Amino acid sequence: MATGRGRALRQYGRNAAPAADVVASPGVAEVGTPWPFAPAAVAAAPRPGRATRPRNRSRNFAARPGECSEPVNAAIKSLYLTPSMKRKPSLCIENMPSEMLMKIFTYLDAVSLLCVGCVNKRFYHLANDNRIWLKIFSSCFQPKRTIWTMKSDQAETVSLDCAALHDRKPGYWKKEYIFKQIAAVKTRVMRLVKPVDPYTGLPCKNKEAMKASGLSWIIVLKDKNGKEHVMEKANLLFKDTSVTILWYSTSWPCLDILSTLKLFGVTPLLPEQSRAPSKNGPRRRSLIAEYHLANLTESSVAVGADKLVQLFSLNPGLLVGLWKEKNEIAFVMVSLHYHQLLERSTLGSATLQYALPPNKPLLDDVDPEYGLHDYNLHLDMHGGSCTYLCGTFKNLFCRKGDIENGYLRLTVVSLKDNTKHLPLIGTVGLSWETDVFKGNVKDCYVMDVTLLDETGKPFWCFSAPVYMELSSNASSLYDYMGHIYTTDYADSEGKVCVELVWLEETKEYFIVHLVLYISTKKVNNWYGTNY
Repeated sequence: MATGRGRALRQYGRNAAPAADVVASPGVAEVGTPWPFAPAAVAAAPRPGRATRPRNRSRNFAARPGECSEPVNAAIKSLYLTPSMKRKPSLCIENMPSEMLMKIFTYLDAVSLLCVGCVNKRFYHLANDNRIWLKIFSSCFQPKRTIWTMKSDQAETVSLDCAALHDRKPGYWKKEYIFKQIAAVKTRVMRLVKPVDPYTGLPCKNKEAMKASGLSWIIVLKDKNGKEHVMEKANLLFKDTSVTILWYSTSWPCLDILSTLKLFGVTPLLPEQSRAPSKNGPRRRSLIAEYHLANLTESSVAVGADKLVQLFSLNPGLLVGLWKEKNEIAFVMVSLHYHQLLERSTLGSATLQYALPPNKPLLDDVDPEYGLHDYNLHLDMHGGSCTYLCGTFKNLFCRKGDIENGYLRLTVVSLKDNTKHLPLIGTVGLSWETDVFKGNVKDCYVMDVTLLDETGKPFWCFSAPVYMELSSNASSLYDYMGHIYTTDYADSEGKVCVELVWLEETKEYFIVHLVLYISTKKVNNWYGTNY
């Protein structure tokens, strides 16, 4: 028995006779090793009691000098390590034959097959098999009906051609399938963005087009050590001319170690209409904007605060909310204008932004003030789900005498013409939320500007968070007695100046002055003029 043998071995390890006195027994051990000592010697050996039983069951079989020979030591070791204690080789899918793996791969869909090809080199070559991808291609893109009405000689020619396609290089049908899927999605999206809204000059079905392409947005925070933190979970809020994206989490990296924030548009390589795009599937990134977060509170513009958070703005359209007590990130909000948003979110690369094509100017020698009139403005002011103003202003113009300091002046609402003064609906404020808290920052909102040229094409478009600041000047208007607030925005292409009056009696804001300043450099590049 195994128990008796173990006791005999322990006893033999203490009182073993010299190797010359050991007589071999004709018996054979269970593992095929000859018994190293006589059974009589084992029977005559005293049985150890509990007091003499060794506590440390070590596997060190080195015999003391002069007690056991090397063969005896090896035999004892082979008896102690029985075959049942040896580790059996584990079964792994990578050790399976290629034929079995190919059979398994035939049951996978296209997205799963692309993911399997990223496991290792062997799986990559097996997942590129033309027979698998030809089956997927044929099931997705059915042949035309005319193929069934062919004559017999034409059918033979087609079958021979199909047989020859099997001899293509590995991965040929995979590439064909991917290119055809991308082309099909592009055609579907172009069909959706073709109708244009006459008021905004933008596609009417932007939201549907983004859904058809599987488009989403992520931000990547990079710290000073080069480590990247990807934030994917976001809330989307679609408006008439823009989309607002909000990211919040309880595991933001420390603000002090962050260097940059990158905004990406993400699209699946093979979008499917029947289900939401998988985050684990193959996807493409398109860089939209990059922001520098070093010394955020000093290099950015503070746009407002409430009891819990303080907001800081970075162009274009980025808003970072920081907890007041801890000075850590609470949420990140981005406002993106619809103008060429699909192109910027899909046609760029992971390192380069999509370059907008230059406008081809149409020269007009008949009009002496070409490029100075017939502008249309669509203006949206909103703060989350609330819309404070949505209006269209037509036939805006600028005289040559109004061009100064490198800007064309377009007056939208004049102080003198009180018939065009506009009220804002509701209490102005920007809503935010996290997993636990919600809030509203007073006197802060998102401004969407869409300026169209005389042909109805988008000329200057942006969406950005702005805030109202109390002015030190008193109201000089007889019709309005209240505090004056101003809102200013500026970028490389122009400026917006808004003047509002707060009416205490009706508890509402009135826009009494609204002026756009367009850079003459942009006008000259757009129209081919020389103002």
